[in-house]
Amino acid sequence: MEILVNVVVFGASGMVGQGVLRACLLDPAVDRVLVVVRRPLGISHPRLTELVHDDFADLSAVEDRLTGLDACFYCLGVSSAGMSEADYTRVAHDFPLAAARALAAAGADASFTFAYVSGEGTDSTGQGRTMWARVKGRTENALLAAGLNAYMFRPGYIQPRHGAVSRTRSYRFLYSLTSWLYPVLHRLLPAHTTTTDHLGRAMLALTRPDVNANRILYSKDIERLGA
Repeated sequence: MEILVNVVVFGASGMVGQGVLRACLLDPAVDRVLVVVRRPLGISHPRLTELVHDDFADLSAVEDRLTGLDACFYCLGVSSAGMSEADYTRVAHDFPLAAARALAAAGADASFTFAYVSGEGTDSTGQGRTMWARVKGRTENALLAAGLNAYMFRPGYIQPRHGAVSRTRSYRFLYSLTSWLYPVLHRLLPAHTTTTDHLGRAMLALTRPDVNANRILYSKDIERLGA
C-alpha cells in the first residue's frame, strides 16, 4: 500500500513553485497540499488548501496550520539584481529559516523532508564575492543544521513546462527566446539543465523512505530523481 504524504509549498506563484505544485497535485501519493501565499493563487483543487499570510519572516501566528505535514518544498525566491545584500538576505535567508522554525514548532523533526531551492554556483563558505551565492550558502548551512531531513537543490538552467511562468521580466524574456532550444541545450549540457517537471518530481521522490540522495542536489541528480 502506497504511503500518502501531506506537503506544504512556499513560493507556489513563482515559476519553480508552479511546477512543484503541479507535480504534487498530479501525484496520487500526495494526500494534501498546503500553499503559503501572500495572495490567493486562483486555483481550485480538492487536495489544495491555501494559507494566506503577509509576513514570511514571522509565521508564529499560523503555526497551528502547519501541523500534520510530512514535507516542505521551499521554492520562494527573487532575483538579486538591484537588491542590497541586507534586502536579499531577508528574502533568501530569513524567510526560509522562519519557515523551518515554524515547522519545527509545529512538530517537524528529523524525519521531516525540507527541500530548499538554491542554485548552481551557491557558495557553501558563505564568504564568496558573489552576493546571492554567499547568502544562499549561509541559508543552506543553516537549514542543514536545523535538525530536519533537509536537501538543497542547486539546479542550473530550469526550463519551464506546462505554462509555468517566471515572475522576473528578464527571465520571461530569456525563456521566450530560448525555449525552443532546450532539447539541444539539454543534450549539450545535461549536467546543468533540468525542467520544472523534473524538479517537482525530484522533491516528491525525497519523501519516499526507499530513496537515498545527497544533501546537495545538482541538475543531474534532479533529472535522475525526477525521471
